[in-house]
Amino acid sequence: MQLDSLSWFPGHMTKTRRMIVSELGNVDAVCEIVDARVPLSSRNPDLDELTAGKPRLVVLNRVDQADAAMTRRWAAWFYAQGYATMEADAKSGAGVKRFAPAVRELLKDKIAAYEAKGQVGRVLRVMVLGIPNVGKSTFINKVSGRKTAKAEDRPGVTRTKQWVPVDRTLELLDTPGILWPKFDDPAVGMRLAFTGAIRDEVVDVEELAMRLMDYLGAHYPDALAARYKIEAADGADGWTLLGRAGRKRGFLISGGEVDTERMSRILLDEYRAGKLGRFTLEEPPEATDG
Repeated sequence: MQLDSLSWFPGHMTKTRRMIVSELGNVDAVCEIVDARVPLSSRNPDLDELTAGKPRLVVLNRVDQADAAMTRRWAAWFYAQGYATMEADAKSGAGVKRFAPAVRELLKDKIAAYEAKGQVGRVLRVMVLGIPNVGKSTFINKVSGRKTAKAEDRPGVTRTKQWVPVDRTLELLDTPGILWPKFDDPAVGMRLAFTGAIRDEVVDVEELAMRLMDYLGAHYPDALAARYKIEAADGADGWTLLGRAGRKRGFLISGGEVDTERMSRILLDEYRAGKLGRFTLEEPPEATDG
């Protein structure tokens, strides 16, 4: 499937939309997990409409793989949109201890209203949302200190809702990851495919790797030089750079040609594992929204 016509909306995501709507009345707030490397591309634009009226906490996850200065800019941007924000790396657990205090701060007026009615210690319920493979289940596991939510490094693992207690007065509703029916901007689908939010099985891996190499060559040539020992500052296109990296790694097939498919998978795996460095692939739209 070509990246410029990417459409990925399996049937279980339609069920997830219905479940979100039906459960919204049972929660006090919504926590949206986004990928700090692609904060806007990893947001489902339908969620604003689906969860309208509920207090929102945006968690910038995977900050360990994103540009730190850019993450601060994104946090400020989300705050300016009216959302509470926090930064975390769910895999290592960095930042997750700030979650419960952030929720209680977000809901302090509601907590005061509950206490005024004599409902001291009433359980707060938060729906956790995010696109596939954004680290939602891993985040919930770290926050709750257990492994109730199934987490794997591939999209679409969580398929049903799960209530997960954090402490005596806070519960989380884990939900399946949900994308939107079609990407109007091809660059959004491409960024999501870079990070693994869209399964490699539905894209052309070599085309994807070529585009990532093209981006890194233009913006982070030093990273490619450091990791793959290739010259990337001469304006070479992504396909050329992919070939150079494959040759350096010795990924050759009959006739001395480079095994570009193997190199493509290596590039994507190493990028997603953070082995190339810390990159944020988009900037906040401050010029129009700020």
